[in-house]
Amino acid sequence: MSTAARYPAPTLAEVPEDIRARILEVQEKAGFVPNVFLTLARRPAEWRAFFAYHDAIMLKEGGNLSKGDREMIVTVTSAANKCLYCVVAHGALLRIYEKKPLVADQVAVNHLKAEITPRQRAMLDFAMKVCLHSDEIADADFAALNAHGLDDEDAWDIAAITAFFGLSNRIASFSSMMPNPEFYLMGRAPRQK
Repeated sequence: MSTAARYPAPTLAEVPEDIRARILEVQEKAGFVPNVFLTLARRPAEWRAFFAYHDAIMLKEGGNLSKGDREMIVTVTSAANKCLYCVVAHGALLRIYEKKPLVADQVAVNHLKAEITPRQRAMLDFAMKVCLHSDEIADADFAALNAHGLDDEDAWDIAAITAFFGLSNRIASFSSMMPNPEFYLMGRAPRQK
């Protein structure tokens, strides 16, 4: 299997100005350009729609889900969907937000054995059911979340994140999008001061 992306990414000079500005912001913050930004920029209208929805669900204010919770949902469901890019990239963010170097690997392999809270386990159980058996979601699934202080709006957020990244996982996989090498080490050791 080739490790080269099937669809070559445009250069920064080739993308529309609004997209280039966003990519440069990300580069400034992260120190590199995550491959997803340039790969998807080959189709500007889809890029804008993708990142608008991404931002709406992942940067949402309010609710009971932290940034770490959101990245945990992405990591566990992306592992179920066998998406290398998203497991590695979002696993890195999960390690950083939770300040736990082992958590991403644990939830990606088996969230039932991961060192997470009962609330997080209930959240991931719901996400995995949405990911693999959304047609079987029932009142009992909502009740399990409610028992841990997560309401119906939180359930919507969990489901929306799961569904959106199902799309993202499939685009990354079919296009052979590879994770940037920088993601592999992020959050695994304390930052050098």
